[in-house]
Amino acid sequence: MGEDVVPFNRPYATGRELGYIQEAIDVSETAAGGPFARRCEAWLADHHGSAAALLTHSGTGALELAALLAGVGPGDEVIMPSFTYTTTASAFALRGAVPVFVDVREDTLRIDADLVAGAITPRTKAVVPVHYAGAAVDMDPLLELAREHGLMVIEDAAHALPSDYRGRPLGSLGHLGALSFHETKNLTCGEGGALLVNDESLAKRARVLFDKGTDRARFLRGEVDRYTWRDVGSSFAASEISAAYLWAQIESVDEITASRRAVWDTYHAAFAALEDDGRLRRPSMGTDGAHNAHLYGLQVTGPPGRDEVIDALAARGVQAVFHYVPLHLSEAGRRHARAHGDLAVSERVSGRLVRLPLWAHMPAAPVQRVIRAVHEALGAEAPATARP
Repeated sequence: MGEDVVPFNRPYATGRELGYIQEAIDVSETAAGGPFARRCEAWLADHHGSAAALLTHSGTGALELAALLAGVGPGDEVIMPSFTYTTTASAFALRGAVPVFVDVREDTLRIDADLVAGAITPRTKAVVPVHYAGAAVDMDPLLELAREHGLMVIEDAAHALPSDYRGRPLGSLGHLGALSFHETKNLTCGEGGALLVNDESLAKRARVLFDKGTDRARFLRGEVDRYTWRDVGSSFAASEISAAYLWAQIESVDEITASRRAVWDTYHAAFAALEDDGRLRRPSMGTDGAHNAHLYGLQVTGPPGRDEVIDALAARGVQAVFHYVPLHLSEAGRRHARAHGDLAVSERVSGRLVRLPLWAHMPAAPVQRVIRAVHEALGAEAPATARP
């Protein structure tokens, strides 16, 4: 991408990553489970108040481990929004379960308990709330509904570190929580993730499944003289190289979050008048907790339409992108899942959403350039601070 283009994402590096990676190489510990992985897992467990945190090779791996640990299988149903990433659903479809898609709220683009309640059947085994854009689903009524029906709650918190819900970190409220450290996430190691185990009764088996179905953890603690195959499992763990990179990011979590929020807040203030004029809809992050400024997505109410706006931004050197195609409209969604009710909001939002460039320590000049480009793409006069 040319230097004159404002990219959608620029992964942030603290400057300590290479040193930590070299440290891992120097002590000849580059596979999973080394000192950096243990540091990351300890911090994640402590931050979330979880019984355990398991550092995985991806957010997808965390979801697949969660589905395995939840014991879902053929005949089971798992309720989730259609407006989400593919692996939210495929992790459960891989176990033979049927994802059941419901719509999202018009104001927040996140699921709520009323939508889930209508989709529950005798086959429902779990519900997967997705904390879209790093802001919280209204969890208390959802957790109460899950308790009433004996459902497992698995939070897809891929967007959501370090966001919270009424003071409780996202990913810590359900039985299980999945995080992502993909290069587009606030904290990154290129590819990575973590499973948060919040139910103490699941922690022992989670470690066995994580360790390829073996009791390796007990062996390392000296509790058995050898380890062997105990349960189903797979190779879920992240390498020590990834963990070393991630540890540098975790050390700077407050700095990274503050810098992203500053960009998010600048955008939000700059586009208020356009929303008042009916040209677009700004994101609603709710009032139930602090969000992490994971992304800034505008809904273009048009004309011009979403695609025209993206093209107009590209012509001005700004890389903006759309987001999810609702899963109930996909080929695999029709084959492996089912939709419950009218999913009109998901379909409407999918055709309107434009995500703007946003990264940690994004300089003021490209931020103002994006603001100016959005106004021009919508045929509006840019605010004074966004003019050349």
